[in-house]
Amino acid sequence: MAKRAKRAWQRMLSGRRLDLLDPTPVDIEIDDIAHGLAFVARWNGQTRGDWAYSVAEHSLLVEELYARGNPACDPRWRLAALLHDAPEYVIGDMISPVKAAIGAAYGEMDSRLSAAIHRRFGLPAQIPAQVKRAIKRADRVSAWLEAVQIAGFSRAEADRLFPVPQPELLSGLEIRLRPPRETRNAYLERFGILMAQIDGQ
Repeated sequence: MAKRAKRAWQRMLSGRRLDLLDPTPVDIEIDDIAHGLAFVARWNGQTRGDWAYSVAEHSLLVEELYARGNPACDPRWRLAALLHDAPEYVIGDMISPVKAAIGAAYGEMDSRLSAAIHRRFGLPAQIPAQVKRAIKRADRVSAWLEAVQIAGFSRAEADRLFPVPQPELLSGLEIRLRPPRETRNAYLERFGILMAQIDGQ
């Protein structure tokens, strides 16, 4: 008897079947991404509050921080910032020490999914290196803010682990914890705004 091949796809609420080993843009829907990310907890759920701090909420913060640090940026790169953790809607969020322990396999799967997601929404499969670095800076700043506001880090500990942001970059920003439905809807709304800006160029 022939050995049955292991299943490598996941069925989405949209009905799509996403092959995790060979993802294609046609099987990616923003509703699936927003829903999944709204239920994936950052910091392995080790945050203060009555709701988990989700990857969707984090992505909204990173997009805002990226735009503040790059005020004249193309809206395509703001979209790239919003989608920077989008693969986690199917592969979950792992803290950096776990990613390092697993090795290259997680990063390779993340890269394949990122490329398919980017193509699905009109972005280049590989984001320009300069833009990618700027988004990563915003991501690291968000980690500092999350660490001190909701993840239980002291200011001194966060300052050692993450880049210390300029005060003006954080002006008026505060971590928000919301039910998944609200975060999902906010993510979809922001996506729609950015897509409209891109289409209007």
